[in-house]
Amino acid sequence: MMSRPALLFDLDGTLTETDHLHFEAFNAMLASFGRSITPEAYARQVQGRANAAIMRDMFPDLPESEHIRLADAKEAAFRSMAEGRLEPARGLLDFLALAESRGIGCAVVTNAPRANAEMMLGAIGLRSRFEAIVIGDELPRPKPDPMPYRMGLDLLSADPARSLAFEDSASGVRSARAAGLFVVGLMTTLSAEALEAAGASLAIADFTDPRLPEVLEARLAG
Repeated sequence: MMSRPALLFDLDGTLTETDHLHFEAFNAMLASFGRSITPEAYARQVQGRANAAIMRDMFPDLPESEHIRLADAKEAAFRSMAEGRLEPARGLLDFLALAESRGIGCAVVTNAPRANAEMMLGAIGLRSRFEAIVIGDELPRPKPDPMPYRMGLDLLSADPARSLAFEDSASGVRSARAAGLFVVGLMTTLSAEALEAAGASLAIADFTDPRLPEVLEARLAG
């Protein structure tokens, strides 16, 4: 029977600010097709979604093999751009220390490819901090389906009623909410209104928000 509390974190835009780098990498890839994407279209069509779905929408006339090649090229460009440019989100390290002091399990739940996830966590010094890393593309259904968050809860033997999820995208918020989690939205690129419309119960600028410890204590109490 699940009873343990847990914190489940998205990665891109939540644990570290990466959307500007992904935006650059997508436009570098699209340039070879004489195309580009605006910040508004990026937030609407790309942010928080799995690569397979993104490439199907961007290149509906290309075969899956070409989608995979383009996604791999884009992710390689992102890793190159990200080298030496990542740092933990403001207040994150103190918040993780608070969770550790309370014995709360922590996991990463992301649609990022595993190579990217491991690179990013290593770059911000947190590769060994999390008990589990759930990769959406390694499951039958990535975010916005609830499967990745349900997998994270299962791996931590955690109770969703006593746990929190942290997300910065609408698709991620929907995934976590459908898994029965209280969702805290990070206003990395979306407004509080957009995050709350997707299902977030609280929207914060970063992990220094004074409401976070209060919300955490409330969840621990069930």
